[in-house]
Amino acid sequence: MPAHIGFLTLLVHDYDSAIAWFTEKLGFTLVSDTALTPEKRWVLVAPPGGGAQLLLAKAAKPEQSARVGDQTGGRVFLFLQTDDFQRDYTAFKARGVTFLEEPRHEPYGTVAVFTDISGNKWDLVEFAAKPG
Repeated sequence: MPAHIGFLTLLVHDYDSAIAWFTEKLGFTLVSDTALTPEKRWVLVAPPGGGAQLLLAKAAKPEQSARVGDQTGGRVFLFLQTDDFQRDYTAFKARGVTFLEEPRHEPYGTVAVFTDISGNKWDLVEFAAKPG
């Protein structure tokens, strides 16, 4: 198999709250929740359309806790690509996802920035043409 990105680590304050948020708000699937130690779990969630999975990692050190919700210095961190922007935007809003802006149309497609449970910024995006 060619090399690909399988997982991305996302720092969180609490496993159970993060699992609930991603599965209930964004419709992600809980792929794995395995205790490694009394304090550490291997928690993977995946978007319904496939692609890289998120490894939800509970911040265990002060320097990790300081980065929860701001893993990219205020920039958009992750891009959730959809084939139907309006469907997902409407569903996410109805489930309480916080959008930081109204949807906008760019040359590359339709996009709006939202935040996850920790405050990380995401783009919900439907590309006008295949990116790349």
